Amino acid sequence: MTHGKAHGSEITPKFQPELTPPLAELEAQERRLVFPRFTHDDAWALGSLLVEMARERQAPVAIDIHRAGQQLFHAALPGSTPDNDAWIARKRRVVERYGTSSYIVGARFRAKGTTFEDSSRLDPDTYAAHGGSFPVNVEGVGVIGSVTVSGLPQLEDHRMVVEAVEHFLAKR
Repeated sequence: MTHGKAHGSEITPKFQPELTPPLAELEAQERRLVFPRFTHDDAWALGSLLVEMARERQAPVAIDIHRAGQQLFHAALPGSTPDNDAWIARKRRVVERYGTSSYIVGARFRAKGTTFEDSSRLDPDTYAAHGGSFPVNVEGVGVIGSVTVSGLPQLEDHRMVVEAVEHFLAKR
């Protein structure tokens, strides 16, 4: 059982402070995890990989993949709720606006001694700089979409997406 304070369905551990990885490490992930292309079939394969990972871990998550404003993949696993879909939309909008992962955006604000909610001037009901949404960055094109997980603590959401993208790209 997770002991913590629920913020929507994103849980912040009560007894252990979240240890944010260094910004340089997070930024290196994004430079490394670039797709040569990203098709409908790629979205299905990556989404299916995330579903498989979540099932193995019994993770109560929802998974979403968007490209150019179109939802290409969505799955809601046991234990997830409609609230996870709202978190997905809010985190995805951060990736679309900033062109970088929702976790990095939040970490950059924290590194400045503030929070996204206090300093971004964006509606927190529309945008959430919480971990779990990662850009689909295509070589020579740029960010064209996002892969998002919601249902775990934000760093775990982020790590699950990164792990899946790493595995997916390694198989290419």
